[in-house]
Amino acid sequence: MGNTPSKSGSGEEPVKTTLFEKEPSGITYRIPALIYLRHSHTFLAFAEKRSSPSDHDAKILVMRRGTLKDDGSVQWSYSQELSTACLPNHRTMNPCPVYEKNSKTLFLFFICIWGNTTECRQIITGKNKTRLCFVSSSDDGQTWSQARDLTESVIGETIHKWATFAVGPGHGVQLENGRLIIPAYAYYVPYRCCSYPIPFTVYPRALSVYSEDFGQTWHIGKMLRKKSCECEMAEIIDHEGRSHLYCNARNTGGHRCEALSENSGVYFDKPHIAPELVEPPSGCQGSVIGFPAPEFVPNDDAESKACGTSLLSPDTQTWLLFIHPTKKSSRRDMGVYLNRSPLHSSGWDRPRIIHSGPSGYSDLAYNGDKDQFSCLMECGKESELEQIAFMSFNLNDVMQTGSKKDMKMR
Repeated sequence: MGNTPSKSGSGEEPVKTTLFEKEPSGITYRIPALIYLRHSHTFLAFAEKRSSPSDHDAKILVMRRGTLKDDGSVQWSYSQELSTACLPNHRTMNPCPVYEKNSKTLFLFFICIWGNTTECRQIITGKNKTRLCFVSSSDDGQTWSQARDLTESVIGETIHKWATFAVGPGHGVQLENGRLIIPAYAYYVPYRCCSYPIPFTVYPRALSVYSEDFGQTWHIGKMLRKKSCECEMAEIIDHEGRSHLYCNARNTGGHRCEALSENSGVYFDKPHIAPELVEPPSGCQGSVIGFPAPEFVPNDDAESKACGTSLLSPDTQTWLLFIHPTKKSSRRDMGVYLNRSPLHSSGWDRPRIIHSGPSGYSDLAYNGDKDQFSCLMECGKESELEQIAFMSFNLNDVMQTGSKKDMKMR
């Protein structure tokens, strides 16, 4: 099976390749995660295999390997179950991969939840039934280690203040200083009465799980001081070479939550609402990725040329790309947003629609050799749970319809 990126400026939606598809038996694939391994020209696409669409029917993680060909197509392997990414009597959820360049180790983080315990039950009772785990691979995902449970060593006594938690879902990131970042969130319990949380006081807050020694030991950062749920993070390098870690999180208030960390994820300052990034009523996971700002963008629109944004961004060496459903009322019309001034809260351009119709969770990857982006997303014609599809596109595809002008959206 192959996938060839759409032609630049075609105005059409990029070509999709279905990697995981709902089966007649009811087996459903959800929660995509994607990573591109530049050194081996390989994509790894992950998802949860469930016996039904319900979260509590998640079973095991599955993976497909994609080899990038010289002509831009991707040759995909058959799906395989990750049999070591599990704990006895637990279900495995929320794949979150990150690659450590120094030791050439691929880490795949996930959570394991006891039996069929739901997230809602954990929140109501305040009794956490979730474990923080990872498996690793030294051969680009061809073989995997046994699962390692980090709950006690990383979260420790703090777990008693969390009703439940999760990582990602989606990719992690390695910063220029070598630190590994796994995005996460926890339902913090501020008050209890007779061991139970006081109703309506428990809500999620994003944080990072990080390693300063290339994955040997891991730590948790401080939670955002604002309601924030499933998140992804990206490093922004300003023109003085300073690193800023950007967090983009799911929210229930109609818009996404953003925050910046100046200490590589230990603490995030001044979380705020992103007015240009809308959320459906109950929110939806989204994906963000950083990439080097281009020195020149060919065929950019006239307005951008007049503003000088075809040249290097005035305040950063990094631009951001964000993917998420664009409708306020429901999970529909997956869009790609570009931010050329990511240290400013209002830097997002209008989205380019890459899938018209039901859309859900997604994950982005960047191929620096070809200056190309790829995404893995839940989508379909009647429901976003029909399939998880892969597609690729380039920056010019996004910029053709990405300016803030009033232009007709697809």
